[in-house]
Amino acid sequence: MPSISMFYGVIIYMYFFDNRKHARPHIHAEYAEHQVVLSIDDGTILDGSLPPKQLKMVQAWVAIHEEELAADWKLAIQGQELFRIDPLK
Repeated sequence: MPSISMFYGVIIYMYFFDNRKHARPHIHAEYAEHQVVLSIDDGTILDGSLPPKQLKMVQAWVAIHEEELAADWKLAIQGQELFRIDPLK
């Protein structure tokens, strides 16, 4: 489960070969004891939750980096090395 970015206490992950359970491109985000799975194409919650402030930040980050996330997704489902993506600033 490679970490692809980290900002304001939120860690963003993308799992290898993870295209079955949620059936669409997505990321995993963790903040403290909270975990959420968000779709890459529109930032909707597929599973879990984050506090509202952190959720808004992650959704904004997903919108900013949608193209980079889509490229990493293609690599991840093939088990290839992922690129780091700039954090939210």
